Amino acid sequence: LKMSWVWFYLPLHLLVVAYLCHSIKAPTTSSQQSFKTDLFNFYHSLILADGKETTIHLLKDIPKRYYFVLEEGRALAPFTITVTPCDVPIEWSILVHKASASYLGKAARGDHNTQGVSKSQKASGMVSTIFNYKGNSVETYMGMSSHSALYILEFLSTERDTHITVYFTTDTTSGHLYPELPMDPRIDVIGIGYTTVTLTWKHSPSVLQHTENIQYCLLVNEKHNYKSLCAAETAIRSSGMKLPPTLALSLSPYLLEPQQVMILSNSELSIINRASSGEVRQICMGTKNTYTVPNLRPSTQYYLDVFVVNLLTNASAAYTGTFARTLDEPEPKVTELKDGKVIQVVLDGKRQKSHSLQYQAKHKKIQFTFQLCHGQVQVHITKNGKTVASENISGLRCFSLKGKLLDTYLVQVTSTEETNSSVKVQASPHFHKPLFPLLPESLKIKSFSKLRTCNSVTIAWLGTQEESKYCVYKKKIGEDQIWVELQNADRCSGPESRHKSEKVLCKYFYDINLQRAVTTETIKGLDAGTLYLFDVYLFGSSGIPVRYHSKVVKTRRNC
Repeated sequence: LKMSWVWFYLPLHLLVVAYLCHSIKAPTTSSQQSFKTDLFNFYHSLILADGKETTIHLLKDIPKRYYFVLEEGRALAPFTITVTPCDVPIEWSILVHKASASYLGKAARGDHNTQGVSKSQKASGMVSTIFNYKGNSVETYMGMSSHSALYILEFLSTERDTHITVYFTTDTTSGHLYPELPMDPRIDVIGIGYTTVTLTWKHSPSVLQHTENIQYCLLVNEKHNYKSLCAAETAIRSSGMKLPPTLALSLSPYLLEPQQVMILSNSELSIINRASSGEVRQICMGTKNTYTVPNLRPSTQYYLDVFVVNLLTNASAAYTGTFARTLDEPEPKVTELKDGKVIQVVLDGKRQKSHSLQYQAKHKKIQFTFQLCHGQVQVHITKNGKTVASENISGLRCFSLKGKLLDTYLVQVTSTEETNSSVKVQASPHFHKPLFPLLPESLKIKSFSKLRTCNSVTIAWLGTQEESKYCVYKKKIGEDQIWVELQNADRCSGPESRHKSEKVLCKYFYDINLQRAVTTETIKGLDAGTLYLFDVYLFGSSGIPVRYHSKVVKTRRNC
């Protein structure tokens, strides 16, 4: 083997084959040894590292080759190769260049071309194909050689550019990079509800041996199953969003993208990736092998995949995915609405997320009035089967509709939250006595920071052109109560639900000029450095109060 520039114009696999043939057949001189060292260093990036996972990027219709050598001197040297496609199906083969036919090998999962099946003959019969596969499943090949041999791995993607991971090792005694799957890797669906699916699966042997380093992660989506965690991450990224570094490392701190929601509860981490094509939910639950997936939609088919993940190596193995369809939501109950009668609808957000009310018009002009008491709801109104209004309700909302006598209106109220929601509903003709008083442009209460003292605060609110009664209430609260008080307040409840000691005053006022329909009140006798919750109630001729938005104000500590 002589140094010549012509060698650099040969294909890489022929260069390495030529080197191997020479190293087997003839003694080397120091110059030849130097050339071989330079040659291997030059192509070092295409030599598979032993005991490491390698990420390989493939361009469409362009084959890529990697190499590894089993050295002489080891009797029946074993090796293992695992290839994980991260997107589309690929074709890959193992070719061997050897000086003798002493070779033993088999595919880890059977039915592929193995020893004795040769797709190509190269270098006068010295290169033969011992294994090939086409698909997008994770595939492992286990082989054993009794002589020095050069192995060539060929990879090809015919659909589009993609990437794969390849794990090669000759150490089959010190454990596995990938967690082990049980003999039966299926996922069993043991329970289905309207919004839940309960799964169970057999424990991975790796979990039983290395509890602190292994965990299970579940992937839930509405499109299809994924055969590897790598494929799932690629699919989520292709939908236009970024993932955390990986599911396995999802307990490490990182910044979520705007399309992601992270939920951490009861030692479980959930990451929801939202995309136009639906959401992909990732849940890591430690070493539990039974799990109930919550917050699903009724009448929807979900695909569920379980991965066992090694937290130290970030390697994973996939159970056989399954799918399940949640139960159909029962038809909502229909309540009759009568002229002027107020009905309060209560939704628990889980078992009953919607309620329907029916009203038959006795007049041509109808008004529907809604007062949101708690939570968040959406209102959908149809007239004779056609939608006439649809809106999320916040506070008070009135819909004035025109139609014919005996038109049938169907009002559907739906909770948009998982927590309890409630709303008051009234249907009435236009000339009917209004349910609520005339309202100002805003129901916000304003406080004046510069007018705060250690024992008083000054607040203001808008009024109307109609003389009405306003009552002010105060309540002392702690720092940790602010969120609860503001979020859980019943906006339909009136002063009758308040303690008498919380009442500050009641007053009447109005102004024909709306620009001047503003009133202020200074509340005295307060404690220094203390938080107070202030509420204002507006009463009209109907007697039903409207509660302004609560305001939290803190008195000055030092004056």
